[in-house]
Amino acid sequence: MLLMRPILKRISGSLALRRFCANRRGLWSAVLFLLLFFISLFAELIANDKPVLLEYKGQYFSPLFKSYPETTFGGDFATETDYRDTQIAEKINASGWMLWPPIHYSYRTINYAAFPAPSPPTHENWLGTDDQGRDVLARLIYGVRISLLFGIALTIISSLIGIIAGAVQGYFGGLTDLLMQRFMEIWGGLPELYMLIILASIIEPTIGWLLGLMILFGWMQLVSYVRAEFLRVRKFDYVRAARALGVSELRIITRHILPNALVSSLTYLPFILNGSIVTLTTLDFLGFGLPPGSASLGELLSQGKANPQAWWLGITGFTTMAFMLSLLVFAGEGVRDAFDSKKAAR
Repeated sequence: MLLMRPILKRISGSLALRRFCANRRGLWSAVLFLLLFFISLFAELIANDKPVLLEYKGQYFSPLFKSYPETTFGGDFATETDYRDTQIAEKINASGWMLWPPIHYSYRTINYAAFPAPSPPTHENWLGTDDQGRDVLARLIYGVRISLLFGIALTIISSLIGIIAGAVQGYFGGLTDLLMQRFMEIWGGLPELYMLIILASIIEPTIGWLLGLMILFGWMQLVSYVRAEFLRVRKFDYVRAARALGVSELRIITRHILPNALVSSLTYLPFILNGSIVTLTTLDFLGFGLPPGSASLGELLSQGKANPQAWWLGITGFTTMAFMLSLLVFAGEGVRDAFDSKKAAR
């Protein structure tokens, strides 16, 4: 919080925030993107094969948060209740009611009545089904959430590592800067996508492993900008005065120089998030991304490529990616223009 205070003061005290709000395209893009992200967080309440709430014989149950055996509702088996089963639904509705989400399918629910798969859009499956009979709209909502959460986590962690590395390089300079620059040149020369594919094919893909592998190659994007800012500011009089007064190196970095570097780095975050989402989608499209069965935009695009006759698969995946990435680009341009001193002067 102490580190964020000067940054927030700098943003709110300047005209940057007002310039961003004056950019209608950037403002509305940011609002729509945040709205899309907020809606995707409640995917279970929008698309699920379990009722949100049900009442049976005077008792209330919440299947979304707790599993109930079939015998609870007059069934014959002690296994988890399949609320889409016609007999179970009739027993519950005869002695109560069920409150369903708008979409009665989860991302892994198979609609056996929609075969042969993939099947075109209907009143029951609004965007059709994929090649395994799963509802495309449900998988789309869950896939957007996974992509955004994964991209945001990757952007935050890799940016933090890059900012720390750039701060160390720029502030200390000399041999430290020289050695780190040579290491970055070697590390940056590695083919990122090929290395990710090789490592993902060796290690069983999980979200944690995939996030760690992508952080290994994604942390260098902000290093050069932060390093340049530190090299510029470290010779300023107020930094020399603080050093002469005996202020610790860590305090000089975090309190006097880093806020300046972070303000300029904010303009690159939407574009870094954009690249993170594209990288994850690419790996999923090639089959080296999230575990099999996960809701994924890349897997949806891959199905559209494998099933050209199922036009709804390719159009849905392409439209979603184009819309989401366009919002990020427009919002990023708005942030960049808001902090552009030349445009502010004009």
